[in-house]
Amino acid sequence: MNLENIDFNALYMQQKERSSFQMKSKESWDKKASSMNTKVHHSIYNEEFVQLLNLEQCETLLDVGCGVGNLSLKIAPKLKTLYALDYSPQMLHYLQHNAKEQHIGNIVTLEKSWYDAWDDIPSCDVVIASRSMEVTNMQEALLKLHHKANKRVYVSYKVGGSFVDEAILNAMGKTIVKKPDYIYVVNILYALGIRSSVNFVRSEGRSTIYTSKEKFVESIQWSLGELTTPELQRLEAYYDNLDETKKTQEEYVYWAVIAWEK
Repeated sequence: MNLENIDFNALYMQQKERSSFQMKSKESWDKKASSMNTKVHHSIYNEEFVQLLNLEQCETLLDVGCGVGNLSLKIAPKLKTLYALDYSPQMLHYLQHNAKEQHIGNIVTLEKSWYDAWDDIPSCDVVIASRSMEVTNMQEALLKLHHKANKRVYVSYKVGGSFVDEAILNAMGKTIVKKPDYIYVVNILYALGIRSSVNFVRSEGRSTIYTSKEKFVESIQWSLGELTTPELQRLEAYYDNLDETKKTQEEYVYWAVIAWEK
């Protein structure tokens, strides 16, 4: 079979539908906003992602799935206007609060989702979608980004197809169906005639972020949904048996940053 005959978007949609990692509701993200705001701003991910951005001769940027503003706040001072889009009003509330505290006055917030009409969203020199492309139809989402960009687009997508480490899943005795890996995005773009580049950046792993058993278990449940009593017991035992140095040592997961020029 030739590469041109493979419908990667259809394969993506099938895998996404089967995956154990399902999309979160607006209400779920609203509840997550406060805890996210306490930890997401100080991450190696932010630094490495921003370093990849080419903002030369750019005045505007659209940050899709901006969350509480971990990237928007770093990028806005380099631009004339930054548009921060998210469908969680609580995420946008924290972003606005953070911008006010940092005396950043050029961020315009937009409360919209991937599935809303974007007709009233202005085109921008650069469009980014960082760790926010949990969509049912990847091709449609990528084209939305492409059509809003004047110069270039950057998206990041998880490497490996799982938000939970294999060692943790094995300890729980849990079998999962992985989400589509980043290579689907590259191949969907290729089928659209868009030639993209790929770089890899790091973010802190779960062990370095969650230093209590309760927070650790909560994060696993956030990724996988409700766990059975035996799974919870095995997960708690896994954390209890971790070497103390393991709980605080540097540990990273990887994200693919996929970029293309218009």
